[in-house]
Amino acid sequence: MHAVEEFERVPLVIRRQVYALFLQVTIKCLMCHSKQPAKLVLIVLPLLLLCYGIGNIQCSVVHENSEDFHSLLEFKRGITSDPKGALSNWNPYTHFCRWNGVNCSSTRPWRATELNLTGQNLAGQISPSLGNLTFLDTLDLGSNLLHGVIPDALTNCSNLAYLDLSKNNLMGVIPPRIGFLTKLADIVLDNNDLTGGIPAALGNITSLKVLSLKLNQLNGRIPHELWQMSNIVKLVLAQNNLSGGIPQTLSNISSLQKLSLAYNMLGSTLPSNIGDALPNLQLLYLGNDHFEGHIPASLGNLSGLKEMDLQSNHFTGQIPSSFGKLLQLTYLNLAGNKLEARDSKGWEFFHALANCSFLNALSLSNNQLQGAIPNSIANLSTNLTYLLLGGNNLSGIVPPSIKKFNGLIELALDFNNLTGTIEDWIGKLTNLQHLNLQSNNFIGTIPPSISDLAQLNYLSLAKNKFTGFVPPSLGNLKSMSTLNFSYNSFQGSIPAKFGNFRQLTTLDLSSNKFNGEIPETLGQFEQIQTIQMDQNFLTGNIPITFSNLKSLSMLNLSHNNLSGPVPAYLNDLNSLTKLDLSYNNFQGEIPNSGIFDNATIVSLDGNPGLCGGAMDLHMPPCHFVPRRVGKANYLIKILIPIFGFMSLVLLIYFLLVEKKTPRGYLSQQSFGEHFERVTYNDLAQATRDFSESNLIGRGSYGSVYRGKLKESKMEVAVKVFDLEMRGAERSFLAECEALRSIQHRNLLPIITACSTVDNAGNVFKALVYDLMPNGSLDTWLHHKGDEETPKRLGLTQRISIAVNVADALDYLHHDCGRPTVHRDLKPSNVLLDDDMNALLGDFGIARFYVDPQSTWAGSVSSIGVKGTIGYIPPEYGGGGHASTSGDVYSFGILLLEILTSKRPTDPMFVDGLDIISFVENSFPDQIFHVIDAHLVEECNNSTQEKNVPENEIYRCLVDLLQVGLSCTRSLPSERSNMKQVASKMHAIKTSHFGWKYKK
Repeated sequence: MHAVEEFERVPLVIRRQVYALFLQVTIKCLMCHSKQPAKLVLIVLPLLLLCYGIGNIQCSVVHENSEDFHSLLEFKRGITSDPKGALSNWNPYTHFCRWNGVNCSSTRPWRATELNLTGQNLAGQISPSLGNLTFLDTLDLGSNLLHGVIPDALTNCSNLAYLDLSKNNLMGVIPPRIGFLTKLADIVLDNNDLTGGIPAALGNITSLKVLSLKLNQLNGRIPHELWQMSNIVKLVLAQNNLSGGIPQTLSNISSLQKLSLAYNMLGSTLPSNIGDALPNLQLLYLGNDHFEGHIPASLGNLSGLKEMDLQSNHFTGQIPSSFGKLLQLTYLNLAGNKLEARDSKGWEFFHALANCSFLNALSLSNNQLQGAIPNSIANLSTNLTYLLLGGNNLSGIVPPSIKKFNGLIELALDFNNLTGTIEDWIGKLTNLQHLNLQSNNFIGTIPPSISDLAQLNYLSLAKNKFTGFVPPSLGNLKSMSTLNFSYNSFQGSIPAKFGNFRQLTTLDLSSNKFNGEIPETLGQFEQIQTIQMDQNFLTGNIPITFSNLKSLSMLNLSHNNLSGPVPAYLNDLNSLTKLDLSYNNFQGEIPNSGIFDNATIVSLDGNPGLCGGAMDLHMPPCHFVPRRVGKANYLIKILIPIFGFMSLVLLIYFLLVEKKTPRGYLSQQSFGEHFERVTYNDLAQATRDFSESNLIGRGSYGSVYRGKLKESKMEVAVKVFDLEMRGAERSFLAECEALRSIQHRNLLPIITACSTVDNAGNVFKALVYDLMPNGSLDTWLHHKGDEETPKRLGLTQRISIAVNVADALDYLHHDCGRPTVHRDLKPSNVLLDDDMNALLGDFGIARFYVDPQSTWAGSVSSIGVKGTIGYIPPEYGGGGHASTSGDVYSFGILLLEILTSKRPTDPMFVDGLDIISFVENSFPDQIFHVIDAHLVEECNNSTQEKNVPENEIYRCLVDLLQVGLSCTRSLPSERSNMKQVASKMHAIKTSHFGWKYKK
């Protein structure tokens, strides 16, 4: 049969010639040698003609095993796109055993034993017909674009040993009957969108060696049966939504070499015997989970361990010195925990690591290590390429012996209290690519030897005490992509050689003492996105060469001594989203188109010589004076002193008269031309002299009253500041500053401000808002006992309110021109209008970013942490600066409160329990134990009365709680930004409201 098939591969013309020749020879032989030639001819000739006909028409090949043939054809019919032609020869004219990707048994009846179509970009669905291939040993459809579910029929392939469906778009659950495939050795389902739990039946497959399910949406606990698999070598469940933990007492799994559970929601403590139960473990990845407690010392017994990643958990206590026994260790990442080293005993682990002669990556960042870096650092492996110690409380100088690690690629010592100079060691680290010394107390100058680091592409010396001139030779480092020298005392001119940084994306020289003109060479940056040179002493014009910076997104040159016109070519920089030229000496007419039409993007304040431009910039109009009016100007100059004297006399008169008859008046510093003007008497009349009956709330800095303005008949809320309280006046100014320049449908609109004196001559400051008829979110979530018919929020309303708040924060952080941190997000600051739309208010402690590119931009008040207990992120308590990540944390708490109706300060939260762990402990399997009881009742009614699928409601609540938990991660770097959060919230609202769930 195979010979026939090979012959069919011969070109058609040659086959015809062979058929013709064969026909002639056969006939001649028959005529010459046969006694009955005519009879033989009649028998043989039709056969020969039939053979010849094969050359003219394509006849189907006989497939002995029609079931496998038709099953494979059915699979092909489910494929909607085959860009590489992988299935081009899958036709009846070629035996299926010779189809691309198909292998068969070596004997009849030619059963399909392998289907391997990996990496062919096939799109479509997996046909259940593959379940008929009962002799199939290998099924590899990885790295394609397949979608839909994994057919349960695949569990009929009883001989399957290798199953790879990774890197597709498959969804749904893992087939529950997968445990029937008792011969499976490898299961690889990575990089899909699989949901549901991990089938416990997988633990029954005794032959299983590799189980890889990472990068899916699997949830629930890891089945106990998986920890009993006697032959398992690789268990990879990372990047899912798994909860629960690892059994506290592990049985011996001597076969396991790789365990990866990272990026889940696993918690509790690690089993104390983990190092003894997994004696052959080589790779251990448990990062970005919620594990807590001490790191088990038994991990030091894993003699063959090469890589260990425990980053971003909640581990406490000291790092085990037993790690010094891990002689094969190459990678150790313990960053982002609460590990301590306060004395010599706490640092013993560091000395012990000297035994790990293969160690090339060590990260201890963002822990609670204190004191000086031990001199024993010199004993660490010379193979070290990554050393990350940032975010601790290290002090003293950097041991000069660090220069021995000339193989270092990345060195991070940021956010510590290190001091001294860097000249003794920096020039020796010749392979360094990434150097971060930000936020320390380093002193001295930048040594010229830093220019010897030819591969350096990231350099941050920000927020130190460096002085002196920047070496021009630094411009020789042509691989530089990020250069941050901000908040130091560098002086002199900016080196023209910086123009050699053709790959630079970020240049931050702000808050130094640079002077002179901006070098024209900086216009040579080809990939620059951010230039910040504010708070210096720069002079001259903006170089014309800046017109070449087509990728520039942010340009901040504020608070310098720059002059000349505002360049019109800035309009041609299409990527520009933020331009700050404020507080300089720019002159002339402002360009009146393009980016300059958007006052939320452009800041030009503090340039008295500028005029014109868009109305929203609030600049004076430009006046062009003809020459013939010069004489009139001369007369005016003479008359000005006369009128000035008269004005002074009148001013004294009015001061004397007005002092005798005090009454409310408006401040001469108008809040804005488009805001309504009101007096103290107007507000007193509107609120019945600020009576208690009109009081609707009290805050940190004053009280809020309901009122009705007499002239406009508008119902308003009047926020009166108690100026005897420290910080109240600052709060008033902050809120004015924030609200006069930001507008969004979900931000509480301000009507006007009043800064005057009352009838007793006391200073009076108030803000006037639209009255929100449905009050605050707090009154809807938390009811007083004396309410006869408490107001309740349905699921629809709660989701809509959360989406409104997310949109408001997204706008403040990313779209309002100057990124703004609210700092006091809580239910009482979320107001509800007639249609139950949520509006965010109270900007009394809001802050604008100093540096929008920095996670920790902003400022901390000298009078302590701002915000409300329960909603303040943990990093604020540790001295961290206000940041957008802090608002994300507060939003997460707010969202959990909306769903549970529990305040974060509820009396039930004691002994280490808080609203986050309260939810985590029941997530995701027992969420109805924490959801507001009235909401649970409503969901049950909808399931029974409105036929809403229970799983849809459950999935909706799980998704919402997951967003809340992800926002409340302890480390700011682990939290999404509000644009990402708002996107997720909208997706939940859209996908889970398809079933028209009503309140």
